[in-house]
Amino acid sequence: MSGSIPFYQKHHRHYDRGYRSRETESKVSQYQASSRYAAGSSTSATSRSTGLKVSSHSGLEASRLSPMPKRAKPTYLAVDKENQIIGYVVPIFRGSQEFATGFSNTEEARVRDTAAYMARRDMFTSGLEMERSELISRKEAMRESAERISLNKRIHEHEEHFKRMNEDSLMHPPEFVIKPRSHTVWEKQCVRLHCTVSGWPDPRVIWYKNNVAIDPLANAGKYKLESRYNVHSLEINRCDFDDTAQYRVSAMNSKGELSAFASVVVKRFKGEFDESLPAPRRASTEDGPVSEYGITFQTHIVDKFGVSFGREGETMSLGCTVIIYPALHRYQPEIQWYRDDVLLSPSKWNHMHWSGDRATLTLTHLNKEDEGLYTLRVTTKSGYETYSAYVFVRDADAEVEGAPGAPLDVRCLDANKDYIIVTWKQPAIDGGNSILGYFVDRCEVGTTHWIQCNDTPVKFARFPVTGLVEGRSYTFRVRAVNKSGMSRPSRVSEPVAAMDPADRARMRGTSAPWTGQIIVTEEEPAEGIVPGRPLDLQITEATKNYVVLSWKPPGEKGLEGVMYYVEKCVSGTDSWQRVNTEIPVKSPRFALFDLAEGKSYSFRVRCCNSAGVGEPSDPTEATTVGDKLDIPSAPGKVIPTRNTDTSVVVSWEASRDAKELVGYYIEGSVVGSNVWEPCNNKPVNATRFICHGLVTGEKYVFKVRAVNAAGLSQFSQESEPVEVKAAIASPTPPYGITVLECVRDAMVLAWKQPTFIGGADITGYFVDYREVIDGVPGKWHEANIKPVSERAYRVSDLKENRKYQFQVRAANIAGVGIPSLPSDTFLCEEWTIAVPGPPYDLQIREVRSDSLVLLWKPPVYQGRDPVNGFYVDIKEADAPEEAWRGVNNKATEKMFLKIKNLKEGETFLFRVRAQNKAGVGKASDVSEPVPAVTKPGTKEIVVDVDDDGIISLNFECCDMTPDSKFVWSKNYEEITDSSRLTMETKGNKSKAVFNRIGEEDIGVYSCLVTHTDGASSSYTLSEEELKRLLEISHDHKFPIIPLKSELAVELLEKGKVRFWLQAAQMSANSKVDYVFNDNLLSQGEKYKMNFDKNTGVIEMVMESLTPADEGTFTFQLHDGKATNQSSLVLIGDVFKELQKESEFQRKEWFRKQGPHFIEYLGYEVTPECCVVLKCKVGNMKKETSALWYKDGREIKADEHLGFTEGVLKLEIAQISKKDSGVYEVVLKDDRGKDTSTLNLTDQGFKDLMNEVFSFIANSSTPLKITSTDEGIRLYTFVSYYNDLLQVTWHYKDSAIAFSDRIKSGVVGEQLWLQITEPTEKDMGKYAIEFNDGKGGLRRTVELSGQAFDDAFAEFNRLKAAAIAERNRARVAGGLPDVVTIQEGKALNLTCNISGDPVPEVTWLKNDREITSDDHCILKFASGKFASFTITAVNTSDSGKYSILVKNKYGTESGDFTVSVFIPEEAGGKKK
Repeated sequence: MSGSIPFYQKHHRHYDRGYRSRETESKVSQYQASSRYAAGSSTSATSRSTGLKVSSHSGLEASRLSPMPKRAKPTYLAVDKENQIIGYVVPIFRGSQEFATGFSNTEEARVRDTAAYMARRDMFTSGLEMERSELISRKEAMRESAERISLNKRIHEHEEHFKRMNEDSLMHPPEFVIKPRSHTVWEKQCVRLHCTVSGWPDPRVIWYKNNVAIDPLANAGKYKLESRYNVHSLEINRCDFDDTAQYRVSAMNSKGELSAFASVVVKRFKGEFDESLPAPRRASTEDGPVSEYGITFQTHIVDKFGVSFGREGETMSLGCTVIIYPALHRYQPEIQWYRDDVLLSPSKWNHMHWSGDRATLTLTHLNKEDEGLYTLRVTTKSGYETYSAYVFVRDADAEVEGAPGAPLDVRCLDANKDYIIVTWKQPAIDGGNSILGYFVDRCEVGTTHWIQCNDTPVKFARFPVTGLVEGRSYTFRVRAVNKSGMSRPSRVSEPVAAMDPADRARMRGTSAPWTGQIIVTEEEPAEGIVPGRPLDLQITEATKNYVVLSWKPPGEKGLEGVMYYVEKCVSGTDSWQRVNTEIPVKSPRFALFDLAEGKSYSFRVRCCNSAGVGEPSDPTEATTVGDKLDIPSAPGKVIPTRNTDTSVVVSWEASRDAKELVGYYIEGSVVGSNVWEPCNNKPVNATRFICHGLVTGEKYVFKVRAVNAAGLSQFSQESEPVEVKAAIASPTPPYGITVLECVRDAMVLAWKQPTFIGGADITGYFVDYREVIDGVPGKWHEANIKPVSERAYRVSDLKENRKYQFQVRAANIAGVGIPSLPSDTFLCEEWTIAVPGPPYDLQIREVRSDSLVLLWKPPVYQGRDPVNGFYVDIKEADAPEEAWRGVNNKATEKMFLKIKNLKEGETFLFRVRAQNKAGVGKASDVSEPVPAVTKPGTKEIVVDVDDDGIISLNFECCDMTPDSKFVWSKNYEEITDSSRLTMETKGNKSKAVFNRIGEEDIGVYSCLVTHTDGASSSYTLSEEELKRLLEISHDHKFPIIPLKSELAVELLEKGKVRFWLQAAQMSANSKVDYVFNDNLLSQGEKYKMNFDKNTGVIEMVMESLTPADEGTFTFQLHDGKATNQSSLVLIGDVFKELQKESEFQRKEWFRKQGPHFIEYLGYEVTPECCVVLKCKVGNMKKETSALWYKDGREIKADEHLGFTEGVLKLEIAQISKKDSGVYEVVLKDDRGKDTSTLNLTDQGFKDLMNEVFSFIANSSTPLKITSTDEGIRLYTFVSYYNDLLQVTWHYKDSAIAFSDRIKSGVVGEQLWLQITEPTEKDMGKYAIEFNDGKGGLRRTVELSGQAFDDAFAEFNRLKAAAIAERNRARVAGGLPDVVTIQEGKALNLTCNISGDPVPEVTWLKNDREITSDDHCILKFASGKFASFTITAVNTSDSGKYSILVKNKYGTESGDFTVSVFIPEEAGGKKK
């Protein structure tokens, strides 16, 4: 077939034709090999002999396991009527007795077998037959041996087969085959409850008593639990009265949980009743069933989940808080969740949690299958409570724009070995284009590879999937396609195995345990039998894409399994064509594809086995290929009705003659928008649906279409528009009936408003009464014919000292509601107490997180004296009765009270008591619980004053309903007189306008919005607030143009004078008058006016000021009726200063037309203490000259002058007094000249030096301490020293008077203070102060303590070292290094010696001491001079000589060398 591949095959990676071809080839090759093997063996003869009848196990493939293909393969597994394996079957064959007895279990059986064998042997009439019989027996023995091997192999393959099977396809939840039944027994008897449970995996069974698990170990001997072969029993030993209870047995496995209940009632013999035990209460319709003695559980579901909206792929949690009273520690209710009345079980899609007080259902991954009505059911022993709300699931965003939504509810039907039929439901959204069809994908369990099952899209929502591997499990999904693209895939189906239903049912059944029993049956040996005709062939399903055939197996098929060939024939011809030539069918069902649409076909089926192919079945009637199921017709008339303020009930007429209807889809559209949105994404089966999530107040139209497997019908006609708002119903019953006053023949009753008023205001109440005589109530009588508007009514014509009950009904425009419950029984007798009766009709308004307002009505019964005040009590809702406390310590005369300082989030109760002179009366009924929470969107009353000065109160409500009204009150009494206030309401806003506000209007104003959840607010108009509002009103009546700035003056360039102010806001029609000394000014040469209305800046500019301009300037502003003015007075010195400055600025402007100084000559001191004279110049050019002068003499340009970036500089490196003088810089060129002078003489020079001194002082280092041999020295370093620097040294904050002992000085950049020969008196704080003419800088050091000790010790050490150095022995000089002398000459050397004390003198020759003698004379005279004399030297006097002087301070030596020569030797050397 040529042509391009359709786009829906090109764009999907998982579609692989090659993979499909390989799989098909593999299957074909397997079947071909099997056929060839069977054909090769079909000619073998089979033996005819009597044998054992063997039951075959259909879950095993006999054709593949048996080693002998020519006959049926028995399984030798014994099964019961339910196909459950109960043992093995061992056949007895004809043959030798030894072989036969080998299979007998007892001696008796062997004897019986032997007798039978002998009888059969006698029946043979010839030896030939005997020989043949023995031959057959031997063959049978060989076959039995082969069958044993085959059996082991089949058992092994059977186990492997189960391993390949997916558990989920075989699992099923527990089911009670036999439920426990209830028992009534006498005391001390035993009772046994038993049940039979099926399920796979095997369920775990737990027994409960009153929902408490039974523990046999905790009650030894009391309970006995047994479980055998899925039969479970609970035995209660010696029952007593406490064993009367409800017993529950719970069976649980991985697929779910199921419970069954039974009751046990234990009776006592008459006279043995224990009076101490509480008597069991009878269950009543009011209290519900009672499980134990006197205990009735009350269940309340609060914090409920509402109608919820989700999107596919999201996670959603639904939860409710469950309150059960009384709360028993070990008692837990049964929590169940339902979707569309179907019980949900925990799964990967649904997670359920019960925390003890809150039930939660989590939908982990939303799909449209999860849409529906969810119900929480809480079951206790006293009954159950339910709550329901709808969950809507919208389609996820399409991966391709315009693609349809995903199909839903994919399921597998009619699973067989050869095919599985997959069904689904069409999506509600087609993406704007009709759906072309659907693709079915499959995935083998345990893998993640998806394979597309159909090459072309199918429009029918049902498709048989073929090409499956027998025994394997699969999951399926479906995708929709239109011309825009492919949808997202649906949620995957549950796993299903490709196997016969009988095999699946057998695997789900419960097998009996192995008993060791072998069942022996007789088998009639049969040779290969050609199977007969299949029976009851019929077409079970036909579409234009496929036809499904089903039939029954033939009656004659032998013991072998059979396969089938399907044949087709075009109507009008006799040519039969085999459809499944290469792939025989194993199950009696088959799906045919590739049939020509519109043609008629007949079909027939043949059976085949190893013996051959049987006769064909009877052919079917001619069937035309096409969809037999028609698309349903469009639904009938659609009728929408109001429901709530966000939902509408839509009902319609069902589609006529619709077959296999799946449900309906509803779509809605806002009138005029022409945009249709689906109201449900999962078909609904009913003809009524509540569409939620609509916009309040909008009008909608709806249309409906039906859906079945053939497709979606046409839309119905659009409905009539309906406005979304709450429907009106009659109110619910009032409640809380109490007596406010009682006289001899009348009672005054009060009651509380119904919790639901039906969406319309209550128009009145009707009261009924009845007399109660001896506890028996009589007939009801009407107390009032006309409705009463108040919630209090006097019932007259009663009889004194009679008892009565009352009931009340509320009415609105929808009708009269049902009556309330009968009140308590009241005695009609006159009250005579002195204190007042209870207040009534408590109402709560303006609830905020920290406050609320409580209103009440005064008691009807005043008591002996009039009521003169009220007390309000408060307590937390969960607090005990003792927790009541007063809100007001002093009685209030008003009938309302604002209660403040509430704890946010806490729930409170209130009551009111009235007092008179006799005392405080009975408290009122308790109010409803009120949580102190500010609701979202809460608004407050806002006070507004308009432009005309009119004062109004404004209130806005965001939660209004169509029937809501604004009710304004003063001091919480509705305002009916419009003379003081006028009310206006538009939409959700209301305004109360004061007509003539005054002191009589002082009070508390409140606004209540009816038909809301208590939307209200109040505003207190006090005397101070009234005064403030009147001032604002006056300002608005007589407005003043606000000014951002008053009239001011400033000088502009060239000395111009600018008068200006800025107004806050001016309109386009505003104007300004300019006035000077009461004279109106106008635009001209002298005055330039400008008014910028956008910015509000008003200005007037004058070129210059003259003496005639002295006076008052005024700007007068006009903007409609708003006015303002601002004046500026310029007289006297103020005017003169301004005029002078103007002239200066004018001159400055002209000066700056040529070269000029931007910054005049000044100086700065650098960190290096250099002085730089500089000025900044502007408007320079090349021809401009800049000359420096000092004292009138020009300073020649050198390296000290500079001019960079418009700055002239003169640097003075080391300033001194000679640098004082007057410096001047002159700029000039052809445009003009400018001069700048700097006086650095006297004070100017002094200020400069002070700044230099300040830099020097700041550069000084901290004072440090050091020691010398003369004393202790304090010093500091500066970065630069100037001779003019004035420094003062201080000791203990006093200036030091210098002397010979204490001196100061400067060495380089070091400033020091020397203390000679210091003593302890010199200890203290020293400081050096630098004088810079401002405040100076002082550096201090503390010379005391350790610092002084260390310095003094160092001084003594240095002093001693100096003395030692000064007095130690020294050789001052006179000795040469080398003396060369002629032999015979005299040598005389003298040197100076010093030291105190006088040193000792020692002479050495060659490091040996020598003494004075006649040859060598050594002298030391006057302690200063040492002489060395040799009278006549000779050669022996040559050598190294040393003089060594030594005293107590040290030693010193002097060395010289004497060399003696002989003249002849000298002459010889010269030669």
